[in-house]
Amino acid sequence: MTTPTSPLTGTRVVLSGGTSGLGLALLRGLRQRGAQVAFIARNAERVRAVAAAHPGSHGIAGDVADKRQTHPLALQLAGILGGVDLVIHNASSLGPVPLAPLADTECEQFEEALTTNVLGPFRLTRALLGSLAASARESRPARVLFIGSDAGVNAYAGWGAYGASKAAARQLAAVWDAELQPLGIRVLEHDPGDMDTPLHALALPDADPATLKRPQQAADEVIARLEASITGALLAVDEEAVR
Repeated sequence: MTTPTSPLTGTRVVLSGGTSGLGLALLRGLRQRGAQVAFIARNAERVRAVAAAHPGSHGIAGDVADKRQTHPLALQLAGILGGVDLVIHNASSLGPVPLAPLADTECEQFEEALTTNVLGPFRLTRALLGSLAASARESRPARVLFIGSDAGVNAYAGWGAYGASKAAARQLAAVWDAELQPLGIRVLEHDPGDMDTPLHALALPDADPATLKRPQQAADEVIARLEASITGALLAVDEEAVR
């Protein structure tokens, strides 16, 4: 079932990490609102299964953290969708698992968090700028949204690699927004809160799922944020959120 009145109806969306947790919930919510969605995830078997279960979506097996894949992915995404209106950077890495103090975090673990959460989204956004600018010139809603975390604002022991990467991503979104507004492209950052997802379970295996937000609720909130940004209903909030 679609929602014809949604400003997302007919939009062409790129979504990273679309096969589980918040990403899968976003895929479902976007498709229900009539958006075209091309999603990326690393597990090819899982990509095929999710795409088959969600007609109208397009799954691509790939790793946004791999620099060598950036431009091939961007070309494939823009080609499949016939252009790009919206990019959602949802794929994420915790760094060390189980969580560890910074003194016990290996350089490679820190690098993984930074590459997945900051450099990968930076590269993919940069590679898709031409498509996004073309969308804006056609008066389509050109948006980029980073999934954030309060760990990027508050200091939590054991979350150093993840928190530092999310703080960097938050600033990256703010700078992109300042630079791209003249082109008609807006860049947002949204913290969905603590959710009952595989990533959260990996970080805190003893957490009670009943105390956590359901992924579909969080996805609906993300989508509502995007819809409000497109219609201008919460423009002032959007501008404040990326500063």
